[in-house]
Amino acid sequence: MQRLGRVVVLAITLSLTGTLVACSDAPRAAAASHDAIAPAVVANGEAAAMLKQNMRKLWTDHVVWTRMYIMEAVGDQPDAAAAAARLMKNQEDTGNAIAAYYGADAGKQLTTLLKEHISIAVDIIKAAKAGDNAGQKAADTRWRQNADQIATFLSKANPHWPKATLLDLMNEHLRTTTDEVVARLTKNWDADVRAFDQVYDHILKMSDALADGVVKQFPDKFK
Repeated sequence: MQRLGRVVVLAITLSLTGTLVACSDAPRAAAASHDAIAPAVVANGEAAAMLKQNMRKLWTDHVVWTRMYIMEAVGDQPDAAAAAARLMKNQEDTGNAIAAYYGADAGKQLTTLLKEHISIAVDIIKAAKAGDNAGQKAADTRWRQNADQIATFLSKANPHWPKATLLDLMNEHLRTTTDEVVARLTKNWDADVRAFDQVYDHILKMSDALADGVVKQFPDKFK
């Protein structure tokens, strides 16, 4: 009976994790605790489920705080800088999570690459707001180069993360985020909502792929 109780609680937890947080509740959800994804000593495969849940939390924070920054920056709101700082903190959280499996140096490298990913996104938004098409195009080129660097770095760390697959996932993340920025800039609110739905759905797919790769590479940690 005790085992059955744990299974029921786990099923409920995963069900709730996969549900899209309503936009008005997203900031509160993102502000919850940010535990690193560390190897968990839990029996009967529950460690793998916890990893997936924690990975989803990290990448949900990524897109939620990206959205918050887009909204505040496009609207010239005074809290844009605070949202940007929180977004950068998320990249550190993600690097620390990877460090738990691949070492501190790998975690720092990933943090650096992810912070560049965010910094370039900020440049894209600034150029788009200013109507600077050349600047926006140049930043987008750098954004895609950075995505390639992230895919290369991760694929070298884990043979279960093929570069082609990771690059497809990263490029889709860039595409959906760009759609979100464009919709917000053009004040197409229906498209804005649809864009974030796509951003969120995709990031769950991406985070699950990363979690699955860790489990396959380190099976002894998840028995």
